[in-house]
Amino acid sequence: MRATTIHAPFDLRVEDVPDPVVQDPTDAVVRVLRACVCGSDLWAYRGQSARRPGQRIGHEFLGIVESAGADVTTFRAGDLVVAPFVWSDGTCDYCAEGLQTSCPRGGFWGTPGSDGGQGEAVRVPFADGTLVRLPADAASDDHLLTALLALSDVLGTGHHAALGAGVREGSTVAVVGDGAVGLCGVLAARRLGAERIIALGRHTARTDIARAFGATDVVAERGEAAEAAVRELTGGQGAHAVIEAVGTEQSMRTAVGIVRDGGSIGYVGVPHGSGTGLDLSVMFDRNIALRGGVAPVRAYIPELLPDVLDGSVDPSPVFDLTVGLDGVPDGYRAMDERTALKVLVKP
Repeated sequence: MRATTIHAPFDLRVEDVPDPVVQDPTDAVVRVLRACVCGSDLWAYRGQSARRPGQRIGHEFLGIVESAGADVTTFRAGDLVVAPFVWSDGTCDYCAEGLQTSCPRGGFWGTPGSDGGQGEAVRVPFADGTLVRLPADAASDDHLLTALLALSDVLGTGHHAALGAGVREGSTVAVVGDGAVGLCGVLAARRLGAERIIALGRHTARTDIARAFGATDVVAERGEAAEAAVRELTGGQGAHAVIEAVGTEQSMRTAVGIVRDGGSIGYVGVPHGSGTGLDLSVMFDRNIALRGGVAPVRAYIPELLPDVLDGSVDPSPVFDLTVGLDGVPDGYRAMDERTALKVLVKP
């Protein structure tokens, strides 16, 4: 089959690799219908996260089950399924508690020895614990398939951030970051009943999506100017809940600066290239709570799936460029140059 591999910074290739096969009785092989490029993939692309030459890449996909091992009881060939960005066995204490990202036997797509989502097919370990079945007729609905793909990562990650931030009915929410996760954080805040949603972002194409997703205000400033703008919008108090979806020191400082005393920050931006931006004495004095981390999207898919199916939540606008498999390197380049928000891949 053909799959995307990374060899060095800015060196992505679409190459012939061995076809995946069932290796363990709990495995399934999924033929990929839709995949995408994540903002976190760019850290490997830029050389800021180490990868072995030839390693697979990509962690978001949905597709059709082609074959399943003897111990797989939930799925059979022909089922349409979506995969969360971490596989998990579904049986450990962490999985039972809804924290599949801490499953001792779990792992991330694209790690050495595993398939990446940006290819024609993927071997899925622990299929029963990992995959979620989708309605069969969705396979013929191009728009719905694109929306359902967001369940693999960004929609569930935005939801995780909103929960960590304590978004509730009638609350004021600020979202730091105008990437796909931040925009899905806007969707999640609206879904959870936020009355006011302030999106921080400077790119009009992205903030237009934020407004369509439910943002009531947009702040284009950065740093101290952004803090002042949010304070002005909130009568000097700040937001009850802040979603941090970037992962830099500056973004975390902004999150702390715009949260209301007694409020909460839900952080899902992958930390990279800097310190934390946290001053615990400030957080202590102002009673600021911090909660987040790697989103256990497998736990959220069953809750979010009905809303995507009925159209009340539609994350598909975050995909603004579509490529075939051979176009994946161009897709990375477009996201790196910020000419694309999130790239959809149709193998």
